[in-house]
Amino acid sequence: MGSNIGDRESNIAQAISVLDVSQDIDNITNASFYLTEPMYNKEQEYFINTVVGLETVLKPFELLDLIKNIESMLGRKQQRKKNMPRTIDIDILVHGESVMETEELIIPHPHIIHRKFVLIPFDEIAPDYKIPLINSSVHELLVNCKDQSFVHLHDMENKA
Repeated sequence: MGSNIGDRESNIAQAISVLDVSQDIDNITNASFYLTEPMYNKEQEYFINTVVGLETVLKPFELLDLIKNIESMLGRKQQRKKNMPRTIDIDILVHGESVMETEELIIPHPHIIHRKFVLIPFDEIAPDYKIPLINSSVHELLVNCKDQSFVHLHDMENKA
């Protein structure tokens, strides 16, 4: 999850809260919040990012529908240019052992191995999780990640 518009911490906290009250989701764990630089469009505010782990009976596309509803509820526009500022961005990184590639959804997320802003918080909550298809643990991916972008634990007391 990430946000770089408005009250970034609140946007993410609200998204997690909606997941938490969903009857189809259990055992939510989330990593710390991290301050991260934008990857492609550098002319925007830094993001706050985290990774959330959960258990669900929802199939991948049902989870995607729930996520799209949460994003919409928090003010994310359906039609937008890629890599632009956003109130909330929620991606499905993995879904159990699922492997799929459609126009709407690719699991595991195709850029997971290249993004420290994903791997650092993911490593915090599930370092030994083996990514399907890639066959490496989250921690192994983090150790070998070439991404040099700014990713630092976010100080909730002194907002940046």
